[in-house]
Order: sequence, then C-alpha cells, then structure tokens
Amino acid sequence: MKRIIVDYRKLTPEILSLLVEKYPDGYDDDHVITFKNAKNELVEAVEVRTEDTIYLVKVSSRLEVSMANFDEDDYEEADFNEPISEMLDKRKMDEEE
Repeated sequence: MKRIIVDYRKLTPEILSLLVEKYPDGYDDDHVITFKNAKNELVEAVEVRTEDTIYLVKVSSRLEVSMANFDEDDYEEADFNEPISEMLDKRKMDEEE
C-alpha cells in the first residue's frame, strides 16, 4: 500500500471528497496524526484511505475551509484528479481573458 503526504496545494477533489465523507463534521485533535518528515520537521495530518493508498493530508486552516465548502457537484469528473489550486488558477486566467 502506498503512503502519500498531501499538502493543500496538491489536494484533488477526489481526496477532498474522501475527507468530507470520512469526517462529515470536520476533524478534531483525536483524528490528527503527528510525525516528522524527511527534513525532521513536525507535520500534522489527517488520514484517508483508498483501496491502494493511504493519504496523509496536512492540516491547515485552508483545509478546514475547503472541507466546509466542498460540493462534489462543483467539479467535473474529468477534473477529479487535478489539484484544486491548479483548477482555481486556470479559472482566474480564463476570467482575465
């Protein structure tokens, strides 16, 4: 089973959907896992699993806001594996044109 650490900037609608499903009322301190990364920095994350992967999603205020405002209908199926931050950047560029 793969283990992947995911930062907010690389969060996809698919992973966010899994988080919202697992933590429908949000996560609390009991759900947070603390560990040291390769740079010996302390990292706090919440865990979500798929059939073949364990995602450790770094905890941040942006994550909490994204979970609270998530609506699966806001995303097309083709975009489900693309990082949300990149989709937002593309939308901004499209609006400016």
